[in-house]
Amino acid sequence: MTDDQKITVSRRIDASTSDVFDVLSNPHRHHELDGSGFVTGIDHGDRITATGQSFRMNMTGDHMGGDYQTDNVVTGFDPRHLLAWQTAPAGQEPPGWEWLWELQADGADATEVTLTYDWSKVTDPQILEKVSFPLVSQAQLEDSLAKLASAVSS
Repeated sequence: MTDDQKITVSRRIDASTSDVFDVLSNPHRHHELDGSGFVTGIDHGDRITATGQSFRMNMTGDHMGGDYQTDNVVTGFDPRHLLAWQTAPAGQEPPGWEWLWELQADGADATEVTLTYDWSKVTDPQILEKVSFPLVSQAQLEDSLAKLASAVSS
């Protein structure tokens, strides 16, 4: 589903919610899941265990003039069900875009995973002028779900 301010994709993954959440809650594995090609690795961050935590990612992209870093603040955490974070350029407060992963068990060994990229809370006119949302397409989000399916099976 796509609207003016968010994109949502879903996929059934043949793995338990526990196994899927284990991969998602480990920032050291996020580069494996990135369908956009922006994430190159982690600068620092521990396994996600609560809201309010943060982790810093190493990134690259023409939209930022090459290599850069982001700070990601965890805004949603419910083990085996929900993981969300807002992203900001390193050292800055999050300007409002958020990544939301929702997990729903589909039997004992399968999970319906929904990934939402939401920029509806971005209100700063300078950011809206500078950044052409969405930076990540629906196809790239679907690729992230495919990469997640591959990561949990390895």
